[in-house]
Amino acid sequence: MSYELIALLMFASMMMMLFTGQRVFGAIGAVAGIAALALWGTGGSVIPFSAAVKLMNWYPLLTLPMFIFMGYVLSESRIADDLYRMFHVWMGPVPGGLAIGTIALMVLISAMNGLSVAGMAIGATIALPELLKRGYDKKMVTGVIQAGSSLGILVPPSVVLVLYAMIARQPVGQLWLAGMIPGLMMAAMFIVYIYLRCRMNPALGPALAPEERAEIGFAEKMRLLRAGLLPVGIFAAMMVPFVNGWTSLVESSAIGAIAAFLAALAKRRMTHEVFENSVRQTLAISCMFMWIILAAMAFGAVFDGLGAVRAIDNLFTEQLHLSPWTILILMQLSFLIMGTFLDDTAMLVIVAPLYVPLVKALGFDLIWYGVLYTITTQIAYMTPPFGYNLFLMKAMAPKEVGLGDIYRSIVPFVGVMLLALGIIMAFPGIALWLPHYVYGL
Repeated sequence: MSYELIALLMFASMMMMLFTGQRVFGAIGAVAGIAALALWGTGGSVIPFSAAVKLMNWYPLLTLPMFIFMGYVLSESRIADDLYRMFHVWMGPVPGGLAIGTIALMVLISAMNGLSVAGMAIGATIALPELLKRGYDKKMVTGVIQAGSSLGILVPPSVVLVLYAMIARQPVGQLWLAGMIPGLMMAAMFIVYIYLRCRMNPALGPALAPEERAEIGFAEKMRLLRAGLLPVGIFAAMMVPFVNGWTSLVESSAIGAIAAFLAALAKRRMTHEVFENSVRQTLAISCMFMWIILAAMAFGAVFDGLGAVRAIDNLFTEQLHLSPWTILILMQLSFLIMGTFLDDTAMLVIVAPLYVPLVKALGFDLIWYGVLYTITTQIAYMTPPFGYNLFLMKAMAPKEVGLGDIYRSIVPFVGVMLLALGIIMAFPGIALWLPHYVYGL
């Protein structure tokens, strides 16, 4: 059997196991282990073992539980609620102001947690009822929350970029810095769209009523500003030393976790229940990601050992005569298709053994490609018929918001994200300038 056929058989077996509903790490790890034993005999067991040792020796992995713990502490202690109340008061007088404030909230939630699901949960439970109560169009607000939550795996500290860094063997710090400007750019594009749309049609996002504004005094505004800026201070205390080179990535993650814990203590919200929930959730998410990374690394080692990447590169470039950019665009389209039935983590670990080496062989920057991957998968998350975010939104939304409303709500925001993706593909410096500046590359 040729190496190309073995590689195809491995890939098909993995996809078949995933379609049967098996856990992602179990399907990928099982195919990798069976293939290694079949190809190299009992000595093949060294491949997954070596992958496990390499994972445990990867020092930046310590950032994973730190950032997840920080995010859950801030969420469970309701510090995120204070943040939304601040945006509610300060942005309310602007047409569409609460929706704009929700996008800003999502950016800061992303900076706290690094998971898009966390942003979706907070937006749907805190922002959505408030926006609907104040007469915002239901299609507008559900689109805003889904689009805003997509920033969760792009704005640092992105947990998914930690996973990509491990699989692609790229520096986490550079990936986070590469995602910062594109993430803020995409948030700004969302805000401009919301403002212009609500300016043209104020019924979509009415401003706060004058009598309600009059009830909120200047002293109350300043109190809410102080409370709402607390998460910004935590993020600054974590990121400023790292960007300036005063602390390592792991040390910065520890600063963030400690700062969040102390903030919850200072506000007298660090109860036993909050602490226990935060620790349990941190343990569950961290273990899930570690198993997925381990399985992906084992699969990638076997796949690479077959020489499958070189064969596929030769097929595309030498036999089919496709240009590198054509191949890259086809890879992005495949992410959009897979996103209709897989989450971002599953998409990465399924295709990373093939795509990452192929991107490198084609001469593209792997840091830049990591940003493209995160944006593309989030577009896929919001794309019907089976986009992951669509069903999360339906599960959390009130009864008056139907699935048809949710489907229609994401159309303009997907358009904005596709425009942002095109801009970053055309101008890679948007993603690469900051890591090059900080690291002197």
